[in-house]
Amino acid sequence: MKRNRYFLFGFSCLAALSSCSDDETFVPAYEPPVEIDSTLTVTVNAAELYQTIDGFGASDAWMMDPIGKHWSEDNREGIAKLLFSRERDNLNNPEGIGLSMWRFNVGTGSYDQGDDSDISEAVKRTECFLSGDGGVYNWTKQSGQQYFMEKAKEYGCEQFVLFSNSAPVYFTGNGRANNNTDLPEESYKKFGDFLATVAEHFQGQGYNISYISPINEPEYEWGAGGQEGCRFTNAGVQKVAVALDGSLTEKGLSNTMMLMPEGAKWDYFYSTGDRGAAYGNKIDELFTPGGKYYIGDLSHFPDIICGHSYYLDKTWNVLENTRMQVYNKAVAQGLRIYQSEWSMLDEGYEDYPNYDEATYMDLALSMAKVLHHDLVTASMSSWCYWTAVSTEVYSQKNRFYLVRVIPGGGDYGDINEDGSFSAGKTLWVLGNYSLFVRPGYQRVGVNLPKDSKEVFGSAYISPEKDRLVVVYTNMTEKNIQIETSLEGIEGAVDSVEQLVTSESYDLEPIEHYREGLLPAKSVSTFVYLLK
Repeated sequence: MKRNRYFLFGFSCLAALSSCSDDETFVPAYEPPVEIDSTLTVTVNAAELYQTIDGFGASDAWMMDPIGKHWSEDNREGIAKLLFSRERDNLNNPEGIGLSMWRFNVGTGSYDQGDDSDISEAVKRTECFLSGDGGVYNWTKQSGQQYFMEKAKEYGCEQFVLFSNSAPVYFTGNGRANNNTDLPEESYKKFGDFLATVAEHFQGQGYNISYISPINEPEYEWGAGGQEGCRFTNAGVQKVAVALDGSLTEKGLSNTMMLMPEGAKWDYFYSTGDRGAAYGNKIDELFTPGGKYYIGDLSHFPDIICGHSYYLDKTWNVLENTRMQVYNKAVAQGLRIYQSEWSMLDEGYEDYPNYDEATYMDLALSMAKVLHHDLVTASMSSWCYWTAVSTEVYSQKNRFYLVRVIPGGGDYGDINEDGSFSAGKTLWVLGNYSLFVRPGYQRVGVNLPKDSKEVFGSAYISPEKDRLVVVYTNMTEKNIQIETSLEGIEGAVDSVEQLVTSESYDLEPIEHYREGLLPAKSVSTFVYLLK
């Protein structure tokens, strides 16, 4: 393989290269107002190949349905543009973050139960396509979510995941969408048929229903008063998988796979965890040949385990140790890994004393650390955020949204009342990855100082080998000049663009004289076009 080396130096070199001729020396009219505190040399090796990326996404729970039903077209379109657009505005700034995967919450019918649902917040109650236990479907339900699903498709989102927090209330043991453990025996087949029917419907509407995720965080009790959810033992997980696999086969949905089992924390996959033996050691029991509840031989199981990055995310060491353990356990069984939910559920993150003293960018940088370890340490193939939109209440800042929505009555107002929206720093930091690292890109080697939790990065090359994307995170208070050497590429570098998210930038291309500089507390994406 031809090996070229390309160096991206700091702003002074690039300014000179772009502004000088053979006959004269460029002298800037003013000293650029940037102070460099240190220099870091990095090697990216495009011949050192790791996992293929399948997509970046987010979920439409809980507020997309009322917003899609009741808010103005301008606001709905604006939110969709932020989430799905891959275009640039007239200033060359990205309009959105180009999500390539969208998670549609298949509802349970708790909405029609009202307060009898035992779900205190009305916005967390969902409609159901199925009207009772008689097999009659109403496809006008969840119309607000369907609005954004259609917008995702229009903007070019490649994959759609149907996920459920509980079986429909008609199939559960207590007739509600929470406070259940497993399902009555006669309900597993009904649940599988229901999900397969929903997938068949949307597939017929032109959506690529690539996955169905029937179970959400099966380790938890999901008692009364909270949200929809059903606890499943590993034995129950197996029953759901077998039923859904059979239903998908019956309907001929050969290209729709199952994502299982969306464990709440990664340690439930490689250890007992804190919920007991019936809910832990999932890789051994569910995905290892000879395991007690083995489902790896089902035709709709894609050799992917799916979980959430909650709780085990507060320090660099915990992130590294837990992700390495789940990776080692998974790769030993030939399994890939999807991360399908993350937001800042816990407290005590190592980079700031508390949320009150953290900025919005600080919280987004915490997400950048999780992204890095999930993608690099655990070699995860997909990464999704929870939730795409939400209000900002109780001083939570941007812990639970990509896009902030404010109902007409204010943050604590009625979400059914049209209001306003704004992009969060979490949106743009995720966009540093999702807009540029497209499905089919493959992670490649990056040689950075090992064990550095202050400056870290990852790189990805396109299937055609004509585009290389490198993402760096600078957690420090210092401006760092990056000098990147590219190895293992074919041809030469045609151009490079740097886009930055920081306190001052929202995934914006920076001025040429600043290229090569990682601003303090920032995430930078370098896009190399190769020829």
